[in-house]
Order: sequence, then structure tokens, then C-alpha cells
Amino acid sequence: MLDILYRDDHLVAVNKPSGLLVHRSNIDRHETRFALQLLRDQIGQRVHPLHRLDKATSGVLLFALDAASAREVGGQFERNEIGKRYLAVVRGWPPAAGVVDHALSRQFDDYGRRLDADRASTALPALTEYRRLATVELPEAVDRYPSTRYALVELLPKTGRQHQLRRHMKHIAHPIIGDANWGKGVHNRFFQDRFGCRRLLLACTRLDLRHPQDGRTLSIVAPLEKSFGDVLGALGWEAIRG
Repeated sequence: MLDILYRDDHLVAVNKPSGLLVHRSNIDRHETRFALQLLRDQIGQRVHPLHRLDKATSGVLLFALDAASAREVGGQFERNEIGKRYLAVVRGWPPAAGVVDHALSRQFDDYGRRLDADRASTALPALTEYRRLATVELPEAVDRYPSTRYALVELLPKTGRQHQLRRHMKHIAHPIIGDANWGKGVHNRFFQDRFGCRRLLLACTRLDLRHPQDGRTLSIVAPLEKSFGDVLGALGWEAIRG
């Protein structure tokens, strides 16, 4: 069963585990479990997905329970009015805080298939604020240096482009650990071997929105999945959850 974080007559939010698709996709034809169907069966009513999380990303996933709420909250997402907070473990030590202002084009279709260059859309403005929460230096020659550095960062996307956080962290040379597309394989393999971590270390930990019925501010918070929390503990960051 999915962990329900919030539910009323109009909205329901779950803590999506890493490895679970939001809905059916042609790129993962072998998959038989999807958050949309699991939640629908769990609560016994139709649900409307309001946004997406990558299969490998865990955290707050929000659905509407009626068409009017779906339109209202969907509009908030489209206008970038919803606050989104993520935690990620990245390679290297980024600055203490900063902004990634780097336009992004659509590289994949709705089913996860990579688009040809002539089919890719024009790059659109994309903005991500970040804050470094913790750092560690390990005496391991993972890459070409005698030691290796990692950081825990808070990511606040101000736009909602495709794979924005993963691509933005790659753009500033601090890719997210476990990212098979924009990460660095040698570091991903190190985390697999050293910490038994075979997931993307990216999680949506909070959504802030206006309730579609009465307009009150609603903050939905998700605890980190155990697989993510175990890595933080192994790196000495057990007490740092943002």
C-alpha cells in the first residue's frame, strides 16, 4: 500500500517510492505497478495525477479527486505557483547557495523515449535555486583524485522543465548520485558497492500550494524513504534532513 501523506475530499498525496512509475509508459512495458492505479485501487475512487516524478525519484506525489480541483491545482503547476522542495546527494561540493539559470529543451516524449534533434523543442527558461546543507570528504580514490567529495543539497525548482533538477545539477558539474542519464557512472557504482545504494538520490520532500476549495496554504511534507535515509546516516548526515 502507498503511504498517504494527506487526504481530504478534493486532494490526496502519497509518498511515492523510488522505482515506481506514476502511470503506464511505453518505455517500461514490463512494468505492471503504477502509482495511479495503486492509489485508485487503495482508496476506491478515481484519481487525477497533477504532476510527475521520475520513476527513480521518491517523495510527495499529488492527485486530485475531482475534475474541478484538478483544473485549479493543475493551473498552479502550469503557472509555477507551487513551491517544491527536493533533497539530493551530489558529487563534489557546490557553493553554499546559488541559482542555476539555464534554459532546457524537451529531450524525451511523454513515454520517456529520447527525441531526435529535429523533433526537440526550443529551449525554454529554467531556474533552480539550491542550498548546500552538508558535505563529506571520503578517503577513497573514486575518480582521478585521492579522495572524493559529496554534498547534500536542497533544490528549489522555480520552473517545471523536463528532468530539470537532474539536468541543472549536471550543468554545474555536480550531478546527482544514482543518475544513469546525467550522472557519472564511477560514482554511481561506488555508492552501489560501498552503501548498497542502487537508486537515484533525489526526493521531493515538500509541496506548498493553495487549496482548490478555500485557497488556504497547504504544505505537504514527506519523510525520506529508508533507502535514502540509510545513505545519509552512512555519510554522517543522519540528523540533517533540511
